[in-house]
Amino acid sequence: MRALKLALLAAAFVCGATAAEAGWQDTASQFDQQRLSRLDEARAKALAEASSGASQADLSIIHAALDPAPQGASVSSLLGNWQCRTIKLGGITPDVIYAWFRCRISMKGGGPYLEKLTGSQVTNGYLYPDGDGSFVYLGASSVVGEPRHAYSGSGATAGAPVTPDDQIGVLSVTGAGHARLEMPYPLQESTMDVLELRR
Repeated sequence: MRALKLALLAAAFVCGATAAEAGWQDTASQFDQQRLSRLDEARAKALAEASSGASQADLSIIHAALDPAPQGASVSSLLGNWQCRTIKLGGITPDVIYAWFRCRISMKGGGPYLEKLTGSQVTNGYLYPDGDGSFVYLGASSVVGEPRHAYSGSGATAGAPVTPDDQIGVLSVTGAGHARLEMPYPLQESTMDVLELRR
């Protein structure tokens, strides 16, 4: 009985340490690693597409979210409740800016975990420290009312090489109480998605 308890504790420790110790490259699919490597390209293309048709009011919001330089941040500084809104840039429309909803960053499975809690589309996934004070996000989107999806990595759904629910991006703090998550080349609708966070 004691041996069984020790084995269960060891297994729990390994599972709990996985998210904290694994690098994002160990989890991300090759497709998603390629998407992330083109973040600068996606940002430039998305901004050009937005500039061709977005209103001045929308462009002010977009630049306020994207122009500030990223700042180094610790995991502890990210934890807690946030307000968040999705900004879709380029693709089928120049831009779409959604209302503010609730997000949270907490510790889960040994690592920081981002969740968009409200709205018709929700997002959740792990944040991996990337060595420069920013964080690589590996997550998935879901529609409210269905089970929350998890990042599939190489295990895409329905026999497809990739799943449209998977998300990859970079989360950066941009000032006191402000951060952004940039997700290049989502498989639906836009050229780049940005989750703007404030508190």
